[in-house]
Amino acid sequence: MSATPEPFLGVIDHTPVRHHILSVLVENKAGVLARIAGLFARRGFNIYSLAVAPAESGARFSRVTIVVDAESAPLEQIVGQLDKLVNVVAISDISPKDALERELLLATIKTDVDNRTSLLDIIANAGAAIVDVDAKSVTVMLAGTPGGCDELERALESFAEVELHRTGRVALPRLGKTASA
Repeated sequence: MSATPEPFLGVIDHTPVRHHILSVLVENKAGVLARIAGLFARRGFNIYSLAVAPAESGARFSRVTIVVDAESAPLEQIVGQLDKLVNVVAISDISPKDALERELLLATIKTDVDNRTSLLDIIANAGAAIVDVDAKSVTVMLAGTPGGCDELERALESFAEVELHRTGRVALPRLGKTASA
């Protein structure tokens, strides 16, 4: 393994966090995700975010993007434990400074005549899109950086009733950068 990249040094909810991004190619078979989650639980490693999807059209492999709390265990130990799992094909460690990270946020907000204009301003300023609307609520979507999703989530806190879901991060190395294996 090459030199360990510096972990993400950011602020989430006003608490400094340190993260590493692992992109894990796995065989698309039943139980693989459970084995990965079990490994993290047994070792006491904290998963900050987890996203899984087929990595190709034939669905033979899936890509698991795991954002790991670097404080819970050394990165080398996490990668070593993952590499022991039979269905793991490849592991890439993507340095946050070399990563393109995105996340999807969906939120349904109860609105009325008094607050609809301010909600529309928040949506426009965040670069979010309205995906559903009725007389009493609006559902919005933002596919953006984790920071952009954090900002929209904070802006929506002023509304009384919000149902909000986030997918977790997905990441790829920037063009011209390679993830370490």
